[in-house]
Amino acid sequence: MIITICGSMQFHREMQTTKQELESRGFTVFAPDELDNVKSNESYMKNDEDKINAKIEYDFIREHFKKVEAADAILILNYPKHGIDGYIGGNTFLEMGYAFGQGKKIYLLHPIPKMDYYTEMVAIQPVILNGDLGRI
Repeated sequence: MIITICGSMQFHREMQTTKQELESRGFTVFAPDELDNVKSNESYMKNDEDKINAKIEYDFIREHFKKVEAADAILILNYPKHGIDGYIGGNTFLEMGYAFGQGKKIYLLHPIPKMDYYTEMVAIQPVILNGDLGRI
């Protein structure tokens, strides 16, 4: 199975670890292209203007959508952020919606967060892993 990892780039270290763990279990795994920028330039994460410019210049959103298209499933790494357990930000929500529209299986590492778009996330019917990648 091919899995595309989605989530906040604040969790880039967790993305790398999860990618390696899934690959060791025999999955093919795609991760955001932004991981390369984050690894080579830690300041990338600190400035909204730089993040916006990089997303536009490198077409990160559309490029990640291509990885969603090529995958059988997506895995949302939704850790606590901004005081919200299982946080799912705007970009990740876009990816969930895109995957849903493509008929892809959607996995959430942690339960659906109580956020403004909670009802939409529930209606997408993701599989909640409760932190256990072995449930994929």
